[in-house]
Order: sequence, then structure tokens, then C-alpha cells
Amino acid sequence: MENLTVTGMLRRVAGDFSSRRALSVSGKFDLTYARLQELVESAASRLVAADVNVGDVVALVFPNTVEFVIMFMAVIRARATAAPLNPAYTSDEFEFYLADSESKLLLTSEKGNDPAQAAASKLKIPHVTATLSEADAELTLSLTQSESEKNSVSNLTNDPDDVSLFLHTSGTTSRPKGVPLTQLNLASSVQNIKAVYKLSESDSTVLVLPLFHVHGLLAGLLSSLGSGAAVALPAAGRFSASTFWPDMIQYNATWYTAVPTIHQIILDRHLDKPEPAYPKLRFIRSCSASLAPAILSRLEDSFGAPVLEAYAMTEAAHLMSSNPLVENGPHKPGSVGKPVGQEMVILDENGVVQEAERSGEVCIRGPNVTKGYKNNPEANKAAFRFGWFHTGDLGYLDSDGYLHLVGRIKELINRGGEKISPIEVDAVLLSHPDIAEAVVFGVPDDKYGEEINCAIIPREGSGIEEAEVLRFCNKNLAAFKVPKKVFVTDSLPKTATGKIQRRYVAEHFLAQISTAKVPKFGA
Repeated sequence: MENLTVTGMLRRVAGDFSSRRALSVSGKFDLTYARLQELVESAASRLVAADVNVGDVVALVFPNTVEFVIMFMAVIRARATAAPLNPAYTSDEFEFYLADSESKLLLTSEKGNDPAQAAASKLKIPHVTATLSEADAELTLSLTQSESEKNSVSNLTNDPDDVSLFLHTSGTTSRPKGVPLTQLNLASSVQNIKAVYKLSESDSTVLVLPLFHVHGLLAGLLSSLGSGAAVALPAAGRFSASTFWPDMIQYNATWYTAVPTIHQIILDRHLDKPEPAYPKLRFIRSCSASLAPAILSRLEDSFGAPVLEAYAMTEAAHLMSSNPLVENGPHKPGSVGKPVGQEMVILDENGVVQEAERSGEVCIRGPNVTKGYKNNPEANKAAFRFGWFHTGDLGYLDSDGYLHLVGRIKELINRGGEKISPIEVDAVLLSHPDIAEAVVFGVPDDKYGEEINCAIIPREGSGIEEAEVLRFCNKNLAAFKVPKKVFVTDSLPKTATGKIQRRYVAEHFLAQISTAKVPKFGA
């Protein structure tokens, strides 16, 4: 049963490697596996004693801190469901995500998060803070204490079917889709990641990706802890180019995983301010957006390690395919590698499996794949046709079984790994009283892969300009969703039936930008 739940896996590893370093906060303190497990069990008992019940959803709004790690593991140990949220959301966005997930509790750091707390207050969701000041201190939770709390989790046994993680993935519908992931989904994904990269207790990494994303949470954190490996958290609670290599050196890192945008920042830093020496890495991993072969080559030349590009999505509890370690086969620039731990086929629109080199929709099935979106029968019907989960991505498998992505069926904008629903941004634009029509679309961008642009038609008599549109967006959207450029126009390209198609709108306005390049879409 332990191998079928991520909680059981982490408990077993904590027993096997009790005195080894599990988690570090850079420049502050280290936690051994035994200490981390002790803190998790204690926090889980506190949650159960505070009436957090099996299946309750607990929202977590934290930077990348030790408190997040402990509370995430404590929530799922208590058989509740953890719902990590981006701290950069606006109050309205928090209100949507808290309501849609049916969260029963909001957890934050002691510093808190004003927009999240405002939304929780409006929805009458209790707010609790968590603080750990040093390794030997008790975790402070702003819950009423009682002696009966100490062993209140000991009688709970985690089940493979427990929904442990709830994330939203932006879709092409007006509402982001809720993705429930079970203990089995998470455990299967951790095993897949461990296997393909041969992660072990000899490994160490520095987390650079946010833990409210499945990439950082599964590939960076849980797969390391499920291997007996060590994880370091940057002191600032987020990626910092200036501290990245000093942290990697201090904690004897053997690998790291990041999105292409961060790889580019690391490379730029290397050119401007090279380190005296770099750690000897087994590999560098790239995922969540397409990595240009030229950048892959520069990373390998600069840091002396193979760069392994992978393909993943929330609905698969992250990993779907990856280029292998050098000893297990070639890694192909421009390819996202071979399927890992699941079945993968390329289907045409009739559900017929395509031969090698023939493009179609990438489809998967396996124990890591979600059973379906929450309260969304239409999305589930579309996603699970012909007995396979449909990714919405177009690609082909070459004769060696490596996956190459060639486009996207979905209209998501992939800005540096952040998947943004254009319809969600449309809705905000159209809520402005002076905007009659609006359409949001992705454009190629050297730094982020894709950037957000939009075109608007002002209401008659309105003199609205780009500056006002951007001010409005900044007020009502998280920063990463705000368009970089606004086209003010009196007409939008439409089909014969009067429908606006983003592809045509993007092509129309891209033609006005002389530096525009053809985008290469990725995972």
C-alpha cells in the first residue's frame, strides 16, 4: 500500500534516511528526514483536531517556504486535499479559485496575503497561519491547542484514491478547469520521475520553480523527497539569479529543473557575471514550455551537463515524456523524449492510432492521469474519448519513439510555462465600460516563448487608449496575465459566420510587427 500513496512513500523514505538532510532553507537551517516527518505528523494532528476532515480542501498561499512544504504534506497526511494557489492572484481571482475548489480553510505564512485573506473573508473561510522559526522549534499554527491533538492523525490511513492535490488548469473555455489528483496519481508520477532520472539519496537540488505549480511541486520537491534526496529553498522564497549558483554550490546540487525562461536568465547571468566555478551536475532538466535547440546547446556548453527536455501537464500529475539520461540513450534537441511510465499514442480525429512520423493529437493513459475534471462533464467527455486522455497538443512519434510537438489544438497562451486562458483575460477586458470587443492572443517572444497581446474595439464615442487598458488589466489581473501590447482598432478579422478566431486575429496583428517570428509551440 505504501508504494500506492505518496504519503506512504515519503514515510518509508523518512525511515530509511532518517538522519540525512531532507530540506534546507538557504542560509538559515536544515531539516533531517526524521525531523521533517515529525513536523508533518504533528501539523497533521493539529489539522485533524481542528476539524479538517477527510476530503476537505485546504488552500495554501505561500512563497517557496519550509512552512509550505510541511503544511502541504500535513494536509494530505490528514487525508484532506491541498489546493496551492499563486500568491500573485488578485482578490477576485482568489475568490474564484477558493469558491470553485470549495476550500474549507486558507493557510498562509505569518505575513499573510491580503488579497487571499480578503477573498476568504468574503467567502467566510477561516484563515490560519503557519510559522517555523528554526529547525528545533515547534511549528506555530494559529489554531486552538489541546493535549488531545498529539495523536489525532495516528488512526488515519491514507488511501490511494484519496484526492490529495487540487489544481486549476486554464482551458479554452471561460472557466479554468479543476484537476483533482489522487495519492495514486502523485505516487505514480514520483516513481516515473525517479526512474527516468535515477534520483537517489545521493542527489541534491535547489528549487527555483513555484510550488503552486505541478512542475516545481512534483518534479522538484516530491520526487526528491521520495528518493531520499535533498532539497534547498532559496532564502527569498523564490528564484533569484544572484543566489542560484551560490546555493547550488553550497548544497552540492547534482541537478535542477526549470522552465526555459529561467534557463535563459541563468545563461544571461553566466555571460554577465560568471561564477569562479560551477558544481558538477548529472543533468539539467527543462519542461513546461518549448526549449529552443540553440538555448539547449548553450546550457550544455556553459555548464557541462546534458540538458534533458521533458513534456508534462497538470492532468498527468506532471511528467508524460522525457529525454533519457545519456547512459540510457540519446537526448534529441527539439524533442521532448520518450513516454515515461504511461502509454502514449498519436490519434487522428477518428481515434485511429497514427504510424511513426505522422502527426495527430498526443493522447495518454496510465495511473498518473487524473480521473477527470471536477464538475465538468463536457470537458471530461471531450478529454477522455476513445479510451485515452487527450492532451490537446499536436505531435508525432519518430521511428525511435521520441515525441516531437508541432502545435497546439488548445488556444492557451504559454508565457514562460504559465498557461493562460485567453478567454479569461477577454472577460476582464470586456468588463471595462469603454471596450466594445476584445480578443486576446499569444505572440512569439524571445524571453517567454509567448507573450500576451490583445486587440480591442472601443465603444462608440470612447477615446480609450492603451495606457488605460493596461491600467485596468493591472488592477484586475495577476501581473503575468496582463497583455504586453494593446492594439486599438475599429475592426477585427472574423469568419464568414461572424466568429472571431484568435489565430486569424494574431496573424493579422503580427503582420504589423516587423520583428515577428513564427512561433514554435511546446509542452
